[in-house]
Amino acid sequence: MRMKSRGTSKVDLMMTPMIDIVFQLLIFFIMSFQIAVAEGDFLVSMPNEGVRSDLLNDELTPPLKLRLEATDDGELAGIFLNENRQASFRDVREFVMRVTARDRGPVRDADSIQIEIDSDYRLRYTHVMAAVTAVSGFVGPDGTRIDLIENVKLASPRPTSR
Repeated sequence: MRMKSRGTSKVDLMMTPMIDIVFQLLIFFIMSFQIAVAEGDFLVSMPNEGVRSDLLNDELTPPLKLRLEATDDGELAGIFLNENRQASFRDVREFVMRVTARDRGPVRDADSIQIEIDSDYRLRYTHVMAAVTAVSGFVGPDGTRIDLIENVKLASPRPTSR
């Protein structure tokens, strides 16, 4: 069955309403856009196999050392901060707060403090991230973000000491 065209009618596209809608959408998205604070933004120095440790020039203050020991199944067996056993990451956070004196206001050299996290090879990643969270900062009771140590260094993982 053939259809015959009775005539050529030209379809006119009305561009003005389309442009109006595009501009209204653009204005809506610009006005409703909210910039969020970067979550978990902290400096992390990953271990570098090519650099010898005797060539590194440390600052005058030695870094804090956080040692995480693991059990054979990857669970957390012990937390040692500067070779002192800690009961939990809460104790680590309280020690870091005393060192940085963030509870008494800003400290002049607090930004130069570095912490090195040394973990066993088998330790689960969640425990390492809990350690980074404990030393880098937290959200206060009033909802404000309290930064502690920004310079976090991860040492090369070593085999379990047991």
